[in-house]
Amino acid sequence: MSERTIALVTGANKGIGYEIAAGLGALGWSVGVGARDDERREAAVEKLRAAGVDAFGVPLDVTDDASVTAAAGLIEERAGRLDVLVNNAGVTGGMPQTPTTVDPATMRAAVETNVIGVIRVTNAMLPLLRRSVSPRIVNMSSTVGSLTRQTTPGAETGPISAAYAPSKTFLNAVTVQYAKELRDTNILINAGCPGFCATDLNGFRGVRTPEQGAAIAIRLATLPDDGPTGGFFDDSGVVPW
Repeated sequence: MSERTIALVTGANKGIGYEIAAGLGALGWSVGVGARDDERREAAVEKLRAAGVDAFGVPLDVTDDASVTAAAGLIEERAGRLDVLVNNAGVTGGMPQTPTTVDPATMRAAVETNVIGVIRVTNAMLPLLRRSVSPRIVNMSSTVGSLTRQTTPGAETGPISAAYAPSKTFLNAVTVQYAKELRDTNILINAGCPGFCATDLNGFRGVRTPEQGAAIAIRLATLPDDGPTGGFFDDSGVVPW
């Protein structure tokens, strides 16, 4: 069994996910690059390795049971455990998403990836995480999922979104329930918001870099044993629910 810290980042072939993998790799960790596209995944792995990161590819479609099960098997065979899981893979579902016109299929797709996908991956990886001395789970959320901010006059909450924003609210709620179930274990699970980063998810309209967006995930992935669990954070601190 490897003594090096083992992490898995979903949706890690580009954008914020790639920068999370790079940041964790810079700590000397072995990082699994989870991605469903074979070519992009392997290209990301090669780029990370060229930068000195101990990276390995993990074929992973978070919406597919068999793919997730196989990914858990790959990590089991390679390392025998998992120390950190970063659930980063996500979709917006496309815009506009006004509630009166949104296609129900768009909402299903957002929830399938952003919520059910997180549950599917987390549950498959939990047996491996339980073997870690200091296991951490980071769910990449968004402040657009904050009901407090969405209902605060004048707050910046992005465009009206009937699928993406509620899917992040849903994810936050699920994160709390995991924390409650796992409170008597050494597993810390938190939600983190990267901020409005320029990625292909938003047509590169963001004002922060993917590297800046990765910082909160890296912080939550490296929490001390007495760190928080069941919380929602960004670079400024606690985000209101």
